[in-house]
Amino acid sequence: MSYLALDIGGANLKIADGKGFAVSQFFPLWQQSNELVVALSKLLADAPEVKHLVVTMTGELADCFATKTQGVEAILNAVEESAAGRSTSVYLCDGRLVTPELARREALLAAASNWHVLATFAARYCEGESGLLLDIGSTTTDIIPLSPNGPSAVGRTDPERLQSGELVYTGVERSPLCAVTSVLSWRGEDCAIAQELFATTADAYLLLGELPEDANNFQTADGRSRTKKNAHARMARAICADSTMFTEADALRSATMVRDAQLQQLETAARRVLSRMELPPAVIVLSGQGEFLARALLKRLGLECRVVSLAEQLGPAISRCGCAHALAVLAREGACA
Repeated sequence: MSYLALDIGGANLKIADGKGFAVSQFFPLWQQSNELVVALSKLLADAPEVKHLVVTMTGELADCFATKTQGVEAILNAVEESAAGRSTSVYLCDGRLVTPELARREALLAAASNWHVLATFAARYCEGESGLLLDIGSTTTDIIPLSPNGPSAVGRTDPERLQSGELVYTGVERSPLCAVTSVLSWRGEDCAIAQELFATTADAYLLLGELPEDANNFQTADGRSRTKKNAHARMARAICADSTMFTEADALRSATMVRDAQLQQLETAARRVLSRMELPPAVIVLSGQGEFLARALLKRLGLECRVVSLAEQLGPAISRCGCAHALAVLAREGACA
């Protein structure tokens, strides 16, 4: 039996069939919740034809919803309306696949469930040994300990995971610079950063060459395209300057400061997670578009273990849609409880 898996986030919609098809599409749910049915219908129309859908989500946190329960309800309503007769199951963060009706009744288990399905899938690469999943995406990072039986996380809900260090709300594209660092470099000295959404981590990694330029991508702080020139201007604005006052050398030094500050955040969280593990990880599984940052983090942590890259194993597109791919595979294998 074949499945299409949907991972419905607050900023991105992801779809995969577990066989090589995977697509990620920017969709600002907090602004366009009324258009979710249309967006999902188009994704499904362009995907391989199957009769069964499986769903995981994080979009219930979007502030267009008063509560997570309301968000789960709205997302499942949109999925069922766009399903066009396909059967639909929902993944819960205790590993069960259930009907939409049951997911509505257990909304807090359906909420933010995608980390669990990816960690369950990642555990197979550990081959019975202790492991750690590092999934760095556009917005968040998951640091999940893995046992031979699957994820052995302390937290289940987002607040619990934030408290434990297993969820770090920072990513390589959408995080505002002012949430990562309090200073940038200007004329060889530190300069306080404006607490405003003038630039994001994507700008830093564009300037450092870690993310590719894309003149057709306008998912930026100022709505201008993802080019190094525009990233330079956005970085300048973060200290209330402009590109005529803020040199390329300033921009590169500042981008490096952002990278180092973000790595420090991740290192602090990772060491908390590692300190609770009975055995040090023998295997590290890397996922998400921030794999380059995860590799830098591993150097800081000084871990000597086998590294498995989902981008290398499955391809960058599937790695970016890792949760959806994982769900489609586990559903097809009947591996969900």
